[in-house]
Amino acid sequence: DIEEGNYPLPRWWLGLFYLTIIFSVIYLILYPGLGKFPGLLNWTSSERYASEVATADKTLTQLYEQYDKLSLAELGEHEAAMGTAKRLFLNSCGQCHGSDGAGRPGFPNLRDDDWLYGGDEIAVMKSIAKGRQGIMPAMGAALDSAGREQLVDYILKLSGQDHDTELAAKGSPLFTTYCAGCHGIQGTGNSMIGAPNLTDSIWLYGGNVESVTDSIVNGRSGNMPAHNDLLKEAQIRLLTAYLLQGRSQ
Repeated sequence: DIEEGNYPLPRWWLGLFYLTIIFSVIYLILYPGLGKFPGLLNWTSSERYASEVATADKTLTQLYEQYDKLSLAELGEHEAAMGTAKRLFLNSCGQCHGSDGAGRPGFPNLRDDDWLYGGDEIAVMKSIAKGRQGIMPAMGAALDSAGREQLVDYILKLSGQDHDTELAAKGSPLFTTYCAGCHGIQGTGNSMIGAPNLTDSIWLYGGNVESVTDSIVNGRSGNMPAHNDLLKEAQIRLLTAYLLQGRSQ
């Protein structure tokens, strides 16, 4: 028959058990854990976090100080600086513009020479620091179906794509009325307000009939978030140099 025995626990197991009790008592005396008692060391996780942040900031400050005296062109040739800038780009920009900066529909390609707000050092740095808000107003209510078709064909003509010549001719005055104020009479755009050039083959939201029609009828809204509260000035300079250097390749 099976009988229940009374076998004592091994001594090594009991030893560990008593050690954990002793450790927990010492821990609760030194560190917070018993109600409002702060512990003899007055340790807090917030102070520990602040200390670690301060240490990291000091390390980063020392890292970026070595780049302060370099121009953006010189930074672009500095291998270590560009390595740091690449990591910044992947962390802060890659989610929208892609890890290679080539963009995707609705997010600009940063490797070409087509920059909605200008591609010089000051403009790029401002785009990163202050952000951009691009709005294409919807024209669906102002145009009937015939007018939309005519305007689309005129825009296709501007960009050198296949189009209906007769419809494009009728769309020309519509373009002057509804589009030229932002995109210019010739459709070459306006970097002051971020209006894209419609005469090239670069399209942020697609350049086929369906995409252009959708842009006209429903409008577009693009938002580049400001990073001046997220990145230090030195980091923004590094990113600017990285983008300018990547564009030149």
